[in-house]
Amino acid sequence: MKKIFPIVLSFGLLTSVSFSTVSNVDAAAKSYKNCTELNKDYKGGVARAANVTNKGGKTKYKPYVSKSLYDANTKLDRDKDYIACEKINTS
Repeated sequence: MKKIFPIVLSFGLLTSVSFSTVSNVDAAAKSYKNCTELNKDYKGGVARAANVTNKGGKTKYKPYVSKSLYDANTKLDRDKDYIACEKINTS
């Protein structure tokens, strides 16, 4: 009985981790119709990598970094600076 419990516990943990990872990948690749929809979920837009810089000036919010989410929404990056739907600080 003592040997079975750790095996069952390990199997349960491995299964729960694998299922949660799949759902995170699916959520990360969501494609948005326009910047208004994307900015409802990500106020600062979506950056392809953490080291990209904005061409348009100082932004109001920091962009969310996700390569897969950016790749699914490249059509929304009009200035091709690897940040889709960034909000420029106008003040």
